Amino acid sequence: MRILMVCLGNICRSPMADGHLRKKVKDLNLDVVVDSAGTTNFHNGVAPDKRMIATGVKFGTPIDELRARQFKVADFDNFDLIYCMDSSNLTNVLSLARNDADRQKVLLILNELEPNSNTAVPDPYYGSMNDFEAVYQLLDRATDCIIEKIKNGKIR
Repeated sequence: MRILMVCLGNICRSPMADGHLRKKVKDLNLDVVVDSAGTTNFHNGVAPDKRMIATGVKFGTPIDELRARQFKVADFDNFDLIYCMDSSNLTNVLSLARNDADRQKVLLILNELEPNSNTAVPDPYYGSMNDFEAVYQLLDRATDCIIEKIKNGKIR
């Protein structure tokens, strides 16, 4: 199983989702590869936002080694699931889909918590440390749902 996390710049939400799920699959010795990307190239090659790195450190999820990259069409071939952080990211990723098989791989991550709610992971970039921690908590719960589905063979 290969899972990609996607947000706008790949420096806040998607690297935390990536790092958090990566840590959980490693701790459980699951055969899952996790990565992240952004729908823009604003931050290519850049480490995650220092506030998200600090949030990860606080909660035991190191993400400082990750580097931003832009989503590319080849990601449809390289990943089984593509989780987007909000509807804008979802629309941008879907606009690159070549066919229905590509489109079927693309989901909103918080729909794992509340199916069909289409709720966005808020972008904490212009917020406070509390906003970064709130994003961490949401992604912790969402990645727990993903892990349970993987363990129970219920993830497509």
